[in-house]
Amino acid sequence: MIVEADLHEVYGVDVEDRALMRARSWRWLQVRIQGLLAADTRLQRALAPAPEVPQ
Repeated sequence: MIVEADLHEVYGVDVEDRALMRARSWRWLQVRIQGLLAADTRLQRALAPAPEVPQ
């Protein structure tokens, strides 16, 4: 769900659009997911949370 939300927010990609998703390659999707991981997105924060600051 996080990937789906970020794909929509960042790239405007609606993964529910079956025609669009079938017309695209796995590489196309991989490049966009890598872009989400490189940006400040839900996905990036979920997989690489910021270190806790000692109090």
